[in-house]
Amino acid sequence: MSVVEVNGPAPYEVRIGSGVMAGLEQLAVGSRVALIHPASVSHLAARVTELVGEVVDIEVPDAEAAKTPEVLAGCWDRLAEAGLGRGDVVVGLGGGATTDLTGFVAATWMRGVRLIQVPTTVLGMADAAVGGKTGINIDAGKNLVGAFHEPAAVLCDTDSLDGLPVREVRSGMAEIVKCGFINDPVILNVIEKDPVRALDTASDEFFDVLTRAVRVKASVVSADPTESTSRGSEVGRERLNYGHTLAHAIEAHQHFTWRHGEADAVGMVFAAELSAREIGRSGDTVQRTRSVMAALGLPTTFDATPWPELRATMNLDKKVRRGVLRFVGLRAPGHVQMIEGPDEDVLQECFATLRPARQNS
Repeated sequence: MSVVEVNGPAPYEVRIGSGVMAGLEQLAVGSRVALIHPASVSHLAARVTELVGEVVDIEVPDAEAAKTPEVLAGCWDRLAEAGLGRGDVVVGLGGGATTDLTGFVAATWMRGVRLIQVPTTVLGMADAAVGGKTGINIDAGKNLVGAFHEPAAVLCDTDSLDGLPVREVRSGMAEIVKCGFINDPVILNVIEKDPVRALDTASDEFFDVLTRAVRVKASVVSADPTESTSRGSEVGRERLNYGHTLAHAIEAHQHFTWRHGEADAVGMVFAAELSAREIGRSGDTVQRTRSVMAALGLPTTFDATPWPELRATMNLDKKVRRGVLRFVGLRAPGHVQMIEGPDEDVLQECFATLRPARQNS
């Protein structure tokens, strides 16, 4: 087991390893538990009930379908019916969408109650459940409604990954790759050496890159818990959004049929292309991005939505400041720099590189 500390006003632990879900028994002692989860992890929900006793069971849809105002209101109604109070705890059990929703429920119920996240996907463990960001989607875009609400603990029980569909593993690996590019290039080295082992959630290589990614996330959010504005090479929590500006637009226009990691893989290719043009980085990182994503079975091309539509959606990105579109760029793995107000023609050129090869000929 690995334990990663997340520092801040209310420090907490991220526990990673086999069987760490058992820690819920002690963490929830003396509190009533509201358990929010999708039907796909009902077998794990039963295990939570065994550990903590009776729960207020709230079943929500899978994936991004859970992050709607309607589902959110339904969760509030269930908490009201159950009489859940300020001394109680909300537990999120599921993937990144479930932990995003659960975090916002906990942040807003009684103006904030205790939260424990138990992510059951690679993406949830590597990214979504750590750091206190919560979010709800609306028609205009992804995560436009949300709050910062730190959990009391995060339990990344790697046993819960057994049988996870390979598409979900790959999607989560995109977030691990992102941490390699923005902070810890050793992650990239491990994956490039043996991508098959890296995708095996029972392997030492997977445990290594997952733990490294959590350490990156913990370090970044500890230094900048509420995402202060970044400028130039002084980049705080916004660095975690590398590739996300285009990715969120793709997800919205594909009606969330793309997994987040799939969209982010394409977004990182785009961000690498933009970095090469705007901050003078050579094409090495562009090619490395494409090759790492391809080795993991992640997409590197996209042409399903016209550029003008994606560009309009990106105006709602949370990194926009006073109407200026801002991107997280990369000088080299581990060296991040903000790109502010890039030329519109350059943006379109970068998007053109994402077309499948048959259309570039």
